[in-house]
Amino acid sequence: MAIEERKAEESLKQRVYRTLRARIMSGAVSPGLPITINGVAADLGVSAMPVREALHRLVADGALEYLDNRRVRVPEMTLSKFEEIIAARTALETLAARRALPHIDTARLKHLHAIDSQIDEAYAADNLLRSTELNFLFHRTLYEPGASGVLLDLIESVWLRLGPFMRLATAKLEESYRIDRHAEALNAIGSNDMQGLVQAIEADIQDGVGHLGRHFLRDEVPSSPQGNI
Repeated sequence: MAIEERKAEESLKQRVYRTLRARIMSGAVSPGLPITINGVAADLGVSAMPVREALHRLVADGALEYLDNRRVRVPEMTLSKFEEIIAARTALETLAARRALPHIDTARLKHLHAIDSQIDEAYAADNLLRSTELNFLFHRTLYEPGASGVLLDLIESVWLRLGPFMRLATAKLEESYRIDRHAEALNAIGSNDMQGLVQAIEADIQDGVGHLGRHFLRDEVPSSPQGNI
């Protein structure tokens, strides 16, 4: 195979993987929804080969599980697994916030304010997928200055497992999220308040997806509407 063809093939594999990964992370696919290789290939307009490889990688990432040799799905969530994920997210993201604060400059703080405004707009427009994507972007933008690739990769691996429940939290956010934790975090950054920032990040996780995810799992409410990958 020519070098150019090999590069193009690798680029396609990465594009398919990143597209599917982003859709799962944003909650576009509900737990238990079967995903087929041919269905994804048709949706993305590619052959089955890069889709098969992407799905294998996402199974290894813990984002998907096998049903049979041609189908996978987002795993069903259990309360014990959910609590473990929330604990991991809290530990990793409070660490990332501590490391990031000394390196957040005026330009990044302004960018964080802009993303937070976009989250409010997406939520007001009832665009739950977009608000979930923007929420992850807000957190990543906050953590990037002090985080190595290792820490960000660990955080994103947790987000990948939590995506479908982020949509649930966003759909009923007003039930538990009565204080704007992002605003608290931004105010803490502006005043260089380390403890305030850490507390805001922890409360953001616990008051949003943490609270509503526990309520959802304990009451065994039916899953949110299934989406297409």
